[in-house]
This record gives sequence, structure tokens and C-alpha cells, in this order.
Amino acid sequence: MLYVSGHAVASDAKSLRAQTLVIGKVSDSPRKHYIRLKPMVDYAGKKMKDLGITHTRVLMARNNAQMIRYLREGKVDWVTETIFSSLAFREQAGAEIILRKWKKGVPGYHTVFFTRKESDIYTLKDLQGRRIALEDPGSTTAFFVPMTILFGEGLQPEKLKTIRSTPSPDKVGYGFAGGEINIATWVYQGLADAGAYNDLDWNTPDHTPPSFKKDLRIFHRAEKMPRGFELVRSDLDPKIKIRLKKILLEIDKDPDAGDVLFSYQRTARFDEIDDETNAVLEVVRQQMVRLAGKLH
Repeated sequence: MLYVSGHAVASDAKSLRAQTLVIGKVSDSPRKHYIRLKPMVDYAGKKMKDLGITHTRVLMARNNAQMIRYLREGKVDWVTETIFSSLAFREQAGAEIILRKWKKGVPGYHTVFFTRKESDIYTLKDLQGRRIALEDPGSTTAFFVPMTILFGEGLQPEKLKTIRSTPSPDKVGYGFAGGEINIATWVYQGLADAGAYNDLDWNTPDHTPPSFKKDLRIFHRAEKMPRGFELVRSDLDPKIKIRLKKILLEIDKDPDAGDVLFSYQRTARFDEIDDETNAVLEVVRQQMVRLAGKLH
């Protein structure tokens, strides 16, 4: 009989972890995101063999809190996320934002507020006493940004039990539709007085069907913000971090990487974090601080 000490097992596990490049994502659809992320982490891993990388893995988190724990514990090396989550990971787990991601082919996007064409809602102030449809608590452009804007206008959002509930006359009632097409549907059908998501969703037929759009109009547009970011954990081997940046910055020039980029949420390219992007990050960070404790 073969006896293996606990120390030997722990040592082997530690060695395997050091040889494994792990990419992470917060997701409520793990299978969908696994298919999107695995080709990318495999692509990067193959270009790190000389650095000792022999395995790759995709690690999903249920929410930001779990991903923050993974980053702190060194269970994940590399994360791809939107701006609010990226800042949360930087502030609470020490993660480093290394590159901007041109997700779905664009470097940035912005939130739009919309209503039915015959509605008497023309400004944000007109939302007082009304219902607005949002996506879910983890959405950047269909939750965090709208909340920031409403508070900035001096309005007081309140979560409704259902979208059919009556909001307080001095507040803006909001409900979660769970998806962009549902937001558009709620507004189109009159269940919600207004909705908010990003301009890409507004221009995507699957999210805003033309048969709906002809009866809808935008009444407010937010400032543009970066589409997404790539982050690494604070204590990642510097050689791995440098190589990862190089791989991602050059991937759009590789004729064999088209399918990898397409799978990776139809990413066009990656670029460095410039002063303009850093300025936007700081503005959003300050907004997050002001929002803390207000959302309920």
C-alpha cells in the first residue's frame, strides 16, 4: 500500500496551481461564459509554456464578493469585467487593471433612458412617481449608472416589490427585468414608464425589436464610459503579467486568433490604459463611494 503524506499532497497541489493560468468571470450563466472564456485562456496559456504554464482553467464566481475572495486567495489570476466590477476588485482585492477591452467591437458605450413616444416623460425629473425598468443588480449600464444619475439629479430611487407596484409619489420606483429584451418589453407594453440600458442594446434588434423601437424614444443619454477591462491579481508573477499584456496587445494582429477574439465576447482588440481612461475610472470610483449605502 502506498502512503502519501499531507505535506506531499499540498506541495503537489501548490505546484500544479503555479503551472495553471486561471481566468475568472462573475456569471449567473457559467456554461455560456465558459464557452466564451476557455479559448482565450487556452490561447494565452500556450504562449506561456516557457514560463512554466502547462494547464489552463476557467473559474466562475456567483457574485463580486466571491470573486474578491478568489482574488485575495490567489485562486484566480486574470479577470475580465466591466468598469464598476473592475473598480470593486481593485479597491477591495488589490487587483490591477492592465488593459481596456474593446468588447463587442467598441471601446466604450453609454446608458440611454427611454420611454414610449406618447409619454409625458422628457427629463429625468419627470421620473418622480414613475416606474423604471432596469436589468439586474450586477449591470453597469442598466443599474449602477442609472442609479448614479438619479441620485445625482436629487431623485430618490426605491425598489418595487413588483413592476406593477405603485411607487411613492416623491420617489422613482425601479424593478429588475432580468434582461434587455424584457426591459424593452416592459416599457413597450406600459408595465414600466421608462427603461435604461446601453446604446448598443438600443441598436441591437434582439434587445430592442424594430416593432418596439418605432414606438419608443430616448429622453436622456449618459456620458460614455469604457466597455470593459482586463485585470490581474495583485501578487501574480510579474513575468506572467508582462507576458499576458503582450499577448493581449498583439492578439488582434494574429490572423489565427479571430475565432478566439470572437468567442471572447466579440472583442476587437485591447489597448493600454491612457490618461483619459484613468480620469473616467476616477470619476466612476468617486460615484461608487457616493452610492455606497444608498442602494436598497
